[in-house]
Amino acid sequence: MFKKILIANRGEIALRIQRACREMGVKSVVVYSEADRDAKYVKLADEAVCIGPAQSAQSYLNMPAIISTAEVTDAEAIHPGYGFLSENADFAERVEKSGFVFIGPTPDAIRIMGDKVSAKQTMIKAGVPCVPGSEGALPDDPKEIVRIARAVGYPVIIKAAGGGGGRGMRVVHTEAALVNAVQMTRSEAGAAFGNAAVYMEKFLENPRHIEIQVLADEHKNAVWLGERDCSMQRRHQKIIEEAPAPGIPRRVIEKIGDRCAAACKKLGYRGAGTFEFLYENGEFYFIEMNTRVQVEHPVTELVTGIDIVQMQIRVAAGERLPFTQKNIQMRGHAIEIRVNAEDPYKFTPSPGRITMWHPPGGPGVRVDSHAYTNYYVPPNYDSMIGKIIVHGDTREQALARMRTALSETVVEGIQTNIPLHRELMVDPKFAEGGTSIHYLEGWLGQHNR
Repeated sequence: MFKKILIANRGEIALRIQRACREMGVKSVVVYSEADRDAKYVKLADEAVCIGPAQSAQSYLNMPAIISTAEVTDAEAIHPGYGFLSENADFAERVEKSGFVFIGPTPDAIRIMGDKVSAKQTMIKAGVPCVPGSEGALPDDPKEIVRIARAVGYPVIIKAAGGGGGRGMRVVHTEAALVNAVQMTRSEAGAAFGNAAVYMEKFLENPRHIEIQVLADEHKNAVWLGERDCSMQRRHQKIIEEAPAPGIPRRVIEKIGDRCAAACKKLGYRGAGTFEFLYENGEFYFIEMNTRVQVEHPVTELVTGIDIVQMQIRVAAGERLPFTQKNIQMRGHAIEIRVNAEDPYKFTPSPGRITMWHPPGGPGVRVDSHAYTNYYVPPNYDSMIGKIIVHGDTREQALARMRTALSETVVEGIQTNIPLHRELMVDPKFAEGGTSIHYLEGWLGQHNR
């Protein structure tokens, strides 16, 4: 086991990784920007090093600063968390070439799965069902693009091969709009991701967003830890996640889960990862794989009893997975809400000082947050300041616990999206379960928000 790990991230995930290290008796080094000087995890770290100003490009995305910090502090491994450099194959490569262990997959696996086109081709070979669409990136010839779209059937969605986080996507309903939409998405993709390649998929009208959590070691063992339903989202950004997914037959889930684990073995995958699917009319369609820990990992931890972050560290240190597929059992139901520093209905960011922070507690309630009373939320980063996760024996009990938790939560000094969550938790359609990825946008429209 490592003696010391450098945490190359910030916010609640930096604190989460730090807690995992503490429990394992591993020392942690945190890097921080000038804007995060007063963060809780900086105060709690064994060592903390400022690596640059507030701008991400000069701090959390500054590869040489992170690697030289690992060198001067004698860290043995680097955990990238999520976001920032977590899915950057060049960073993973530089970490390993500098003599450190990257707590995540190999650079090759990140590259293959990071490019949506090669990811899809890899999944087709591994027998994982994919959304019908173009084979590889779209060609330059407009006639050929039109031919592909006719074969796929309208509506189609044009996506950036190197995209993510809901950016670089355009839905096309008619042939007349097609070629122009492809050109616009190409120029956006080139500007945003440095990769102008785009591909086409059938646009599913009312799917759910279901994902499968996997863990694999370097000894050819791979398991899947159940599924999550992340369909409550706006602009492709998730705000509520739950496990298991309500209303999907177990045998259907088991079949897709087993295929994901088999794909990991085929790929020689190492570490934690998530296969994301659209689910419609009883069918699963692969959309992408995230080669890192995800924001919503706690719901899986609560229903399986497995610490995903500790498993990432153990696998990176060369250990074997301590369980097989038949040891993994799902217990009860978990729901997570993301607490964002933003206007609850307009979604404009609301950075500033938190004058009162009172998180909820009680049976089956977990709060993952780096916030506290008098903490200043910087305007430089993502607006998420924490997560409230609940677990119950049934979905009904989990919902009741979340309603209670939200009624206890007090955040003053800034705006948060907690009022929105309070409304959604009593929404009859959400309470029923199984809403599509378009439900929240429609709900906001109906409530004139």
